[in-house]
Amino acid sequence: MSWLKNMATGEQPEPYKEPPTAPLVRDPSRPDRLVSNKPANKPFLAHKEYRDRQAKMHEEWLQRKKERDEKIARGEEVGPEEKDPTAQEEVGVLGLLKFLFIVIVCISLAGKFITGSYVWQYDGKWIRLRTYFPEPGQRLLSERTLAEFDGKVPGRPIYLAIDGEVYDVSKGKAYQPGGSYHIMAGVDAARAFGTGCFKTHRTHDLRGLTEQELKGVEHWKKFYSEHKDYFKIGKVSHPPIDPASPIPEHCKKDAQAGGDSPKKDTPERVQMKAGHAKGDL
Repeated sequence: MSWLKNMATGEQPEPYKEPPTAPLVRDPSRPDRLVSNKPANKPFLAHKEYRDRQAKMHEEWLQRKKERDEKIARGEEVGPEEKDPTAQEEVGVLGLLKFLFIVIVCISLAGKFITGSYVWQYDGKWIRLRTYFPEPGQRLLSERTLAEFDGKVPGRPIYLAIDGEVYDVSKGKAYQPGGSYHIMAGVDAARAFGTGCFKTHRTHDLRGLTEQELKGVEHWKKFYSEHKDYFKIGKVSHPPIDPASPIPEHCKKDAQAGGDSPKKDTPERVQMKAGHAKGDL
């Protein structure tokens, strides 16, 4: 602890002197100088030894390569060409895959140690095999066929459609018979997802919706496509909408008259948002 004493008194420390019995070796950077074999110098000395070994191995390989080339020139039979043992190998695709595999294993083991789950308690759709290996072939359902999958027949899956895309929502308790949102099963009620009129807008007709209501439809489409328990099974084929047919009236007259102006949520929309927040959907 003499350095503490020097700091307190301001005295210059004594210069370091090698013990007279310290073994000396040749300095790798200056061969004409000898340095001690103390622990601080050992990494540099070991690196010099490594470079010397590499240089010797390379010279021996060059000699063997020269002898092999001479045999080939004389027409003699030779074995397969030997690779340079000192050449640095580039990391190929296989090496990169091995590295990624090791990283994933380490992250998984860390998750198991910290959270008790190999996937860090993640419960999204991306860890489910069905996300990457969906059932072969997407079905094309008619409106009549879609209506048969409304949950009223025991053992039959429950389908829900939104803007033409059909999802299997059998795991959702709210879509079971008697559930809060069973009214949405077996039908494409895309308009209701935008307007909140779940009783009167059970139709795919999106004509006349405001920009905000169309954003609501897109929100729910994303919700079902990214849900961990719901999977797209196909599409529903709708008959063409007659442009001359009347646009469905809004369940709240002031909302229809207000256009793009802000409007209050319908009771049905408030209920659905609450279910979304609680995870019932």
